[in-house]
Amino acid sequence: MIINEMQLKKFEEIIKYKFNDIKILEKSLTHSSYSNEDKFYTKVNNERLEFLGDAVLSIVVSKYIFHKYPDYPEGELTKLRSQVVCEDTLSIVATNLNIGKYLLLGKGEEASGGRERKSILADAVEAIIAAIYIDGGYKEAETFVLANLSKYIQLAVKGKIILDYKSYLQEYYQSKSQSCKIRYVVTKEEGPDHEKMFHVNVVVNKETVGSGSGKSKKLAEQDAAKNALIFEGQINE
Repeated sequence: MIINEMQLKKFEEIIKYKFNDIKILEKSLTHSSYSNEDKFYTKVNNERLEFLGDAVLSIVVSKYIFHKYPDYPEGELTKLRSQVVCEDTLSIVATNLNIGKYLLLGKGEEASGGRERKSILADAVEAIIAAIYIDGGYKEAETFVLANLSKYIQLAVKGKIILDYKSYLQEYYQSKSQSCKIRYVVTKEEGPDHEKMFHVNVVVNKETVGSGSGKSKKLAEQDAAKNALIFEGQINE
């Protein structure tokens, strides 16, 4: 896959930031597997950007929670930050932004499901943060981080941060019965290919216990699992 300028412009709309240098955005979306296969991309990938993005992300979240929660001791601030600045959270952010669709991956990584791999998605978020920081400065990077992570900070503060509703639901039903079977059934797909919306039911044995929707099957399944947990009284809306 080669990402063209039109796709990059579309991605800018998704992340709500317009780059002065579009090349750095392309670099942030280039996985090492792609640069290793394409002679024109030799040594051009997002690994160095990940390094910088990790640092920028940490300072933005640290600063935010330091001022937002003045009564929290150091230990609580560290715990809160670690719940938010982690692979699970960042991969969810990446899925929300549909980053996987825009990644440049090598053929092997593509074939093995790299577009949905948590580590690759989380690293891409860090690389994008760094790209925004380099292109537009700290305030722009801070705006992006807080726009996409502040809700997870609030959930972590309330002790309600659940990043994988499907696993939570699986554990809940297996605690009731080891023989229960959970299936996710796509009930409808609508919209053009670049803006598809999926609708999914989660079925336990033969009973539908939750429905959800999202811009990918993965997001729709997570939404359905979340609604099933609400239905079962395991979490609040």
